[in-house]
Amino acid sequence: VQLQASEGGFVQPGGSLTLSCAASGFTYSTYWMYWVRRVPGKEVEWVAAINGAGETTRYSDFVKGRFAISRDNSEKSVHLQMNRLKPEDAAAYYCNAYIQTPTLLWTTIWGRGTQVTVSS
Repeated sequence: VQLQASEGGFVQPGGSLTLSCAASGFTYSTYWMYWVRRVPGKEVEWVAAINGAGETTRYSDFVKGRFAISRDNSEKSVHLQMNRLKPEDAAAYYCNAYIQTPTLLWTTIWGRGTQVTVSS
C-alpha cells in the first residue's frame, strides 16, 4: 500500500503548479483521496478532497476557486492543480487516503511530503 507524490517546486506568486500522487496496493477507485499541507510550527491543514468516482470535490475556503483536485482511476493517480499561488500557500503538501486494510482495519495512508515554495 503506497502513495507516491511527485516533486513540488518553486513558483512565483500568481503562478501555477500541479502536484500528482500515484497510488498502489489498494482498491484505489473505492476511496476518497485528499490533499493536505503543513507549514513548520503549524497544524496540518486539509486542502482538498475528491470522491472515488471523481464526481464530488471539496475544497478548503483558502484554496477554493484557485486549486482543482482531480483523479484518474485508470492510472490510480490524484492531482492538485494550484493556480494563483500565494506566499501563504508555501508548505509541504501530502496526498492521503483513509482506507480499509485486508485485515478490515481502517487506517490513513500518506504519501511523502512534497515542498511547494512560493516566493518572488
